[in-house]
Amino acid sequence: MKSLFDLSFRYKIPLWGSFLIVTSAASVSGALMVRAYNDLRTDLFISADSLGRSLAKTLFPAMLHDNVWQAYEVVRAPVQQASAENPVQAEMVVALDGNRQVYVSSIPKVLPMLTEIRYVSVEFAEIARRIEEYRGRQTLAVDLPGSAHLYFVIPIADEQARLGSLVLVYSRAAFLDRFHQISIGAGMIAATVLAILLPINWYWGRRTAKPLVMLAERMGQIGRRVPEDLDPSLYAYGDELGRLFEAYGRMVEELREKSVLETEMVRSERLAAIGRLSAGIAHEINNPLAGMLTAINTFASHGSADPRTLKTVSLIERGLLQIQDTVAALLVEAKLTSRALAAQDIEDVRTLLEPEAHRKSLRFGWHGELGRSVELPATLVRQILINLLLNAIRAAASRVDCRVALRDDALELSVANDGEPLPLAVKERLFEPFTGTGSGHGLGLWVTYQIVQQLGGRIAAHPAQEGAMTRFEVKLPVPAPK
Repeated sequence: MKSLFDLSFRYKIPLWGSFLIVTSAASVSGALMVRAYNDLRTDLFISADSLGRSLAKTLFPAMLHDNVWQAYEVVRAPVQQASAENPVQAEMVVALDGNRQVYVSSIPKVLPMLTEIRYVSVEFAEIARRIEEYRGRQTLAVDLPGSAHLYFVIPIADEQARLGSLVLVYSRAAFLDRFHQISIGAGMIAATVLAILLPINWYWGRRTAKPLVMLAERMGQIGRRVPEDLDPSLYAYGDELGRLFEAYGRMVEELREKSVLETEMVRSERLAAIGRLSAGIAHEINNPLAGMLTAINTFASHGSADPRTLKTVSLIERGLLQIQDTVAALLVEAKLTSRALAAQDIEDVRTLLEPEAHRKSLRFGWHGELGRSVELPATLVRQILINLLLNAIRAAASRVDCRVALRDDALELSVANDGEPLPLAVKERLFEPFTGTGSGHGLGLWVTYQIVQQLGGRIAAHPAQEGAMTRFEVKLPVPAPK
């Protein structure tokens, strides 16, 4: 039984609905059949009572004057006048005298005159006993268990005398056939109702359960990942389930915002740790590196080595200078004493990089200009914009867009390209050093991130979606003029 209650609502609701429909249909049909059976019995009794009283009234004078032939005509008439339109009719009519002997019978060959009915059969013996015990003047219905007939006994009497009894014999099979016809009709109606209601019940049951099932599936995802949104058209009503859907939507939105915030916090902490580690390593490397470069310069200036040695020393010097450039890129420090950013600085970046874009046959879209100077370090802002544009030009297939705008006391920079989407491995560690794609060493975005953080701003990457471009957006707060 418990397993039945553990079923999914998509099965439980239709099953319970079907059970209730079938139970209700069976109960109503059963009650109607019982009512029909009782009504048929009542109709049969009324018909037999009416016929019996009419015959008894006619038989009384015939029996009083011992007119057997007239009595025979009376009991024979109902059987001869039987009609197919009335399937439940008297099968035999028997008039008994006061000694319960056959006075006349509609079928003399079966019940001849003067036959004592108690000796005819067990059923007629029971009829004789009932007649002997019955002293009333109303119609007596006799329903013998297992009998193929129904019997009705009507006294043949007037107010002064009782001459005998009239027995009407009806076929139980004919009565039951009529009841079966009515039952078949009721059964067909019930079957039609079930054929209509059961499919509707399954359709609406599964339709009602579907939102609950999907909601349960989505709720089961909580803890492992942020669940997906539910289609609003799945249940667009304002009842309790509809309000539950709304609450689920708000919960998913808050979980998604929380997940994004947690991801940004983890990334920020990881990048900050990497920055501290890189800065420490860079400082440690710079000290011996400076000594080695000084020694090589001294050797090259004052030594008297052969050409092969000088060539080797020159090769070592170039390698050390390359190491010095790489280490210098890891040491990003905001020079807050730099001059303020002017409109010409933005135009200079455009002038520097537009030829590079045209060299790759790219469309270079430029939107927006600064209308005034901004209290931000010009050198660092230029470096941010140049790094982003160089990366975009390197990755683009046919188009690069750049937007610069000053809104709500913040400088907004946006650089987009239509190149290949960023690989998943790169997106997860986008602003970490030495994680770049292609031939770059991956320090451009790292340096850009460090500068943006030191200026108190935010940088975000929006990977390419269907029909869109990969976009990097930077927002730098602008200090109030001094």
